[in-house]
Amino acid sequence: MNATAMPINLARTASATRSPVESADPPAASSAIPKRIVAATVAGNALEFYDFVTYAFFAVYIGKTFFPASTPLGSLLLSVAVFGVGFVSRPLGGVLIGAYADRAGRKPAMLLTIGLITVGTLGMTLTPSYAAIGMAAPVIVVLCRLVQGLALGGEVGPSSAFLIESAPAHQRGLYASWQSASQGIATLVAGVFGVAMIALLTPEELQSWGWRVPFAVGLLLVPIAFYLRREMPETLHREAAPATSVGMRGLWHHRRIIVLAVLVILGGTVSNYVGNYMTTYAITTLKFPPLIAMGATVMVGLATLVFALLGGWLCDRYGRKPVMLWPRIATAVLTLPAFMLLIAFPSVPLLLSVTTVLAALTALSGGASLVAIPELLPRGIRATGLSIAYAVGVSLFGGTTQFVVTWLIGVTGNPAAPAWYVAGTSVITALAMLALPESRKRALEN
Repeated sequence: MNATAMPINLARTASATRSPVESADPPAASSAIPKRIVAATVAGNALEFYDFVTYAFFAVYIGKTFFPASTPLGSLLLSVAVFGVGFVSRPLGGVLIGAYADRAGRKPAMLLTIGLITVGTLGMTLTPSYAAIGMAAPVIVVLCRLVQGLALGGEVGPSSAFLIESAPAHQRGLYASWQSASQGIATLVAGVFGVAMIALLTPEELQSWGWRVPFAVGLLLVPIAFYLRREMPETLHREAAPATSVGMRGLWHHRRIIVLAVLVILGGTVSNYVGNYMTTYAITTLKFPPLIAMGATVMVGLATLVFALLGGWLCDRYGRKPVMLWPRIATAVLTLPAFMLLIAFPSVPLLLSVTTVLAALTALSGGASLVAIPELLPRGIRATGLSIAYAVGVSLFGGTTQFVVTWLIGVTGNPAAPAWYVAGTSVITALAMLALPESRKRALEN
């Protein structure tokens, strides 16, 4: 039977008249939820990140299509700057859609984000080039990036809240780690499409229309993700809660956790987007052929998928803090030597090894981080609080990462600039992780 027709009702309220949200309680925490429900969360989340990161992988081609400049560096800078525009609207999406998820439910919020990402991706797929329609082309692309950012800003909070609220208490880490793993799926699939496009098409065909194909394929998957999410149960239920656990007062009362969460997300965000940038970095700085460079992206996606799930499993066994902290410290220590080695001895095996190791460390830490943060927040602000922390952290640092490292490399001539940026932000994040309380055995607050 359609889940929207008969919501799961596991708890009764005293009132005879209840809203749909109040009557839609989560699945029993003692038993695993159906795999299709996890698949619905993962499929929608992966689709949204797929569309977003595909832009990063094809930044060189998109820059030449929509942002002609007097130099290749100028065109690339304009392209990655517009990539950053997609992060401007993330905090707004986090606040609006996160609050909607805490008020109306996780399910309607996640259906809304699927609709928004569809609009943005459709625009990216169909917008003519600058040569065809002039300044209208970059304007449309900027608007599409804003809509995509709005969707992603509102996606992480509701989907992460849904996963931990659905999970058995002893497996919340593993369930929530699918949030990070889905980003690995997105990166992996986008990278595979990139490799296929580069292998099958000439450089002229790739520049003319080939880079649009992955966006178009993403649109074909939207109906599947939308259908799966329509079949999901609701995990938000209303119970009597103190004023410090809901609304603006609740957010203010838990402001320390939210601020620390922003700093925790900072290091993973910079590492993640430097990883996504490796395709452009390998082409423009290390002078690898595009096919080899895109292969590094495939390895990043695969490592993120595998090690995010490993991080979730480990943090269920050993706690959130050690699994968050030690990979982040290793990232701070190893990134610069790894980049220096790659610059001194540029080779395909070394490129693939460096990108895989750094992506694995980021995924291990991220898999634990995205369960620890919502566990520390009450149900009434869980989606909003995580959405705000994630969107602000990613907007301030993820949205600027590619522009900053491209600019630093151009200005200083130092190809190791991305490594210094990753190492510095990782130190800040490690300190924030130390300040967070352990949440593995903590009961979720209603």
